[in-house]
Amino acid sequence: MKGHAVVIAGGGPTGLMLAGELALAGVDVAIVERRANQDLAGARAGGLHARSLEVLDQRGIAGPFLAEGQTVPRCGFAQVRLDLGDMPTRHPYSLGLWQNRIERLLADWVEGLGVVFHRPLSVTGFTQDEAGVTVGTSDGASLWAAYLVGCDGGRSTVRKLAGIAFAGSEATASHLIAEVEMREAPPLGVHQTARGTYSFGKRDYEVRDGEVVFKEGGPIRVMVPEARVASGGEPTLAELRAALVAACGTDFGVHSPTWLSRFTDAARQATAYRDRRVLLAGDAAHVHSPVGGQGLNTGVQDAVNLGWKLAQVVKGISPDSLLDSYQAERHPVGATVLRLAQAGAALLRTDDATAALRDTLAPLLVMDGPRQRLAGELSGLGIRYDFGDGHPLLGRRMPDLDLVTADGPQRVYSLLHEAQAVLLELGDARIATPPVGPWVKRVRAHCDGPWLLPELGAVPPPTAVLIRPDGYVAWVGVGNACGLDAALRRWCGVGLA
Repeated sequence: MKGHAVVIAGGGPTGLMLAGELALAGVDVAIVERRANQDLAGARAGGLHARSLEVLDQRGIAGPFLAEGQTVPRCGFAQVRLDLGDMPTRHPYSLGLWQNRIERLLADWVEGLGVVFHRPLSVTGFTQDEAGVTVGTSDGASLWAAYLVGCDGGRSTVRKLAGIAFAGSEATASHLIAEVEMREAPPLGVHQTARGTYSFGKRDYEVRDGEVVFKEGGPIRVMVPEARVASGGEPTLAELRAALVAACGTDFGVHSPTWLSRFTDAARQATAYRDRRVLLAGDAAHVHSPVGGQGLNTGVQDAVNLGWKLAQVVKGISPDSLLDSYQAERHPVGATVLRLAQAGAALLRTDDATAALRDTLAPLLVMDGPRQRLAGELSGLGIRYDFGDGHPLLGRRMPDLDLVTADGPQRVYSLLHEAQAVLLELGDARIATPPVGPWVKRVRAHCDGPWLLPELGAVPPPTAVLIRPDGYVAWVGVGNACGLDAALRRWCGVGLA
C-alpha cells in the first residue's frame, strides 16, 4: 500500500493550492484526481479577488497570474460596481483570468514542488483510526495517509462518506451556463426581463480603461434561467436551446458546446470542516450561487489557512488541536460568503419589488463607508479572525509594507515566500522576546508606514508583530513582548517539538 502524509481528493484550485502549501513545508502530499491531466473543458470561473492575489504574492507566484490576467479596479455585487481603487493593498483590483488558466498555473507550481498525482482516479471510500486513514481509490487499490482532505467539490464523496451534514437552503431558481458557438450574434451583456436575468459574453476579451471589451469571434459564454428549478443531472444541449427560446424567443442557432453546466441559488455549508483525520475545503465545505465570484477564491483561502497548520501537525511541531482552529476561523468566513451570495442572488430577481429594493440600495452601497465594508468582504481583504481583543491588526491580514532590513529593502510578503511564520521587530526599540525556534523567521526592520487597514484606515504602528504563514497577524507588541510566548506556543508550537 502506497503511503503519504496527506492525501488530497481533488485537483482543482483548492486542492492544488493546499498541495503547494504542504509541499513548501516539506510534507509528503499526493493528489487523487479523476482527470487524466490538468486540462479543463471550458474556461469555467472568471477570476481572482484581491486577497487571493495577495495570497499568491505571499508565496512569490503572483507574477504569472498577473501576466496572463487583466485587472479591473472593482468588484461587483448585484450589478453594483464597487470601486477598489482606495483599498490599502498592492492589488486594488479584481483579476480577470479564467479557471482553466488558474488551474494550469497552480499545477505548474505544485509539479515543480514535487507533488505526487494519482490519475485518473477518484476516492471511493476510506476508513480512519487513531493512526491514519486508509483511502480506497477507483482502481481498487488503497492509499494510506495520516490525513485525508476532501477538495472534491459540492457533491463531495469525502464529505458524504464522513457523514458530515450539509446544512442550508434548497434551490429556488436554477440557471444554465455554457461556452458555445452560435450561428446568430446574441445581444452581449446582462439583460433583465420578466423571464429572469440572462447574459451573453465572450470568452475572449480585454479591459480598456477599466471596461471589459469583447473581442471579435471566439466562443460565446451564455447564462440563461430555467423555467423550472432543476438541481440534479447533467444538462443537455436540448435543455439549453429550450431555455434560450423561453428567455429570448430564439436559441440563436446554438451548437458545439465546449462546456455546459447548471447552477442554482442553493446555499449549503458543512456543519463541520473536520472529522478527526478527515478535513474539507473549498466547495466540499460550502456551495452557493456564483454571484460575486467568491467560490474559487474562498476555496484557495481555505487551503492557505489549513496548509501550514496541517504541516505543523504532521511534522510534530504543533499538537493535533491546532487543526481545530481551521474550523473556528474558516466556518464563519464560509457563512459570510453564503450570506453575500444569497443576498446578491435575491437582488437579481426581476419582479418589481426586488427592482425597487435594488434601485434603493444601489446609491447607498457606493457611499464610502458601505462600499469599503462590502468590498472588504467580497474581496477578502476585510477578513478578521477572532483572536480576542487587542490592537486593530490582531487577526487581520498583515499589510504588505515596504521594509528596510539588514539585507536591504524588502516587502513584508517576500518574507512569507517559504510559508514560515515571521516575528517582525520594528524600529530601534529592542524588546525582550523568547526563543522562537527554527521554524519561525525572525526579522528586524525599519518601516515608515503608514499602517493602513481596509475600512479602518490608519492604525497605530506596533513595535513588533508575529505573522502566521498565511499572512494573518497572531500577536502585536507595543513596547513589550507581553503575550508573545503564549502566541508562539499557540500558533508555532514553540517548546512543543
